[in-house]
Parts: sequence; structure tokens; C-alpha cells
Amino acid sequence: MSLTAPDNPGYKWWVVLLYGILSVILGVFFFTRPGLTMVSVVFTLGIYWLVAGVVGLFDMFQDRTAWGWKLFSSVIGIIAGLLVVSRPLWATLVVPTVYVIIVGVWGMMMGVIMLIAAFKGAGWGAGIMGALGVLLGLFLMWNPLAAALTLPWVLGVFALVGGIINIYMSFKIKSAS
Repeated sequence: MSLTAPDNPGYKWWVVLLYGILSVILGVFFFTRPGLTMVSVVFTLGIYWLVAGVVGLFDMFQDRTAWGWKLFSSVIGIIAGLLVVSRPLWATLVVPTVYVIIVGVWGMMMGVIMLIAAFKGAGWGAGIMGALGVLLGLFLMWNPLAAALTLPWVLGVFALVGGIINIYMSFKIKSAS
């Protein structure tokens, strides 16, 4: 049995409930202690990058396919992990800011693609979504540090809403089984 779909009879309702409760707790932490929570999340991400980089190096010797990409991504992961772990406060500003820049560039690129599609006949919906994508990208790129400073609250909202939905769904799964 796998845990891939809620309609799977082997799906564990209590796992969804636990995930929901933990998400709500994380959301509360993002609202009550945004700085400390962000430092903790970024530090954990740094440890993950470091461990994933080391594991990637070992994997490169086990499976030689795409060894160049594995070497590159492993070295980048190790370097990024070491930088984040050795300078967690600095990384708490840099990592979210880089994330916002990436999302801003991605939003502008997708917006332009949707605008082109709209002019080629995809309709007004694609045009509106394209314009919104470009505007969102420009907004994020206008001041990425300020956008990054709002990230704890954005993550807090997502964690709270997602957690509440998971708690609700866990009881639906339980009653269906």
C-alpha cells in the first residue's frame, strides 16, 4: 500500500492529522516569532543541502550516469550548506532574497510567455494571467529584500491554511474508512 492518494484505503488518516497539526504549529511560530522561525528554517535547509551534497557525491560513485551533473550539484549543495550553517543570520537574509528574485524572474518569464500565447489566440484569460505574472515579477524585483522580509508571514499563512485543510481532510479520510 502507498500513501499517494486520499482515496487509497491504506491511507493513514492520522498521518494527515499529524501533518496538519505540525503545519498549524509552524504557522503560529511564523506569526509569533518570525525572525527566529526563519533562522531555524533556513538553518535546517542548510543542513539539508550539506547532507544532500555529501550523499550526492557517494551516489555519483555508485551510479555513474550523469556524473558531471551529480558532481556539480553535490559540490554546490555542500558549499551552500556550509555557508548557511556557518553564517545562519546572514543566510536568513540572503536565501529568502535569492528565492524572491528567482520567483520574480520566473513570474516575468511566465507572464511574457502567457502574453505571447494570448496574442496568438489563447484568449483573454491567458492575457490577464500573463499581465499579472509580469506585474508580480516586477513587484518582487523592485525591492527583493523587502519582499523577502515579508516571507515569514506568507509562509505562516500557507502553513496555517494548509494545516487546517489537512486537519479537516484527516477526519474526512477517517470517516470514509
